[in-house]
Amino acid sequence: MLNYWLNMGDQTLKSNFIIFIAVFVSVLLTMGCTGTQSEESEAGTGTTMPGPDGRELYFYITVENPYKQWELWPGKGELYAGTSPHGAILTTYVSDIAYSAIENKKGVMPYGSIIVKENYDPDMQLVAISALYKVEDYDSEHNDWFWAKYSADSSIDAEGKVAGCIGCHGSKVDNDYIFTGDL
Repeated sequence: MLNYWLNMGDQTLKSNFIIFIAVFVSVLLTMGCTGTQSEESEAGTGTTMPGPDGRELYFYITVENPYKQWELWPGKGELYAGTSPHGAILTTYVSDIAYSAIENKKGVMPYGSIIVKENYDPDMQLVAISALYKVEDYDSEHNDWFWAKYSADSSIDAEGKVAGCIGCHGSKVDNDYIFTGDL
């Protein structure tokens, strides 16, 4: 069919066909570049945000935007004393937008914020990684937090609207469900 259009003698028809193809390709490319929060880039990372899914979040925080390159929770430093259920020793990392919210005393984390807590036993062995990820319209009853806990081998121990996490952190609802420090 393309040969038919291109071999026709009418220059206007050829021009219109080329314009049609260009517009069609532009529309297809544009459709692939718009979307929801899970497809948007976190400021400065150049990567897309995951959906509320344990595997997607783990891939994001370990491969696409490695949490070990993030800032530590302000004032906590590495390897500070923790409590159950997280572990005897903790290190807490925060994504760029979470860090900015903490530093600017926003009082609440913005959507796309991620907090990653490494949980160590008294012998300094990593036993788990816990993550909080704020996803718009995910769980409005609990400030839209997606919860995840990973074993040291990266398997998912818990994810989603985890009752134990929500129940415990619910005592800090006035601090956006966060114990680590004041927002």
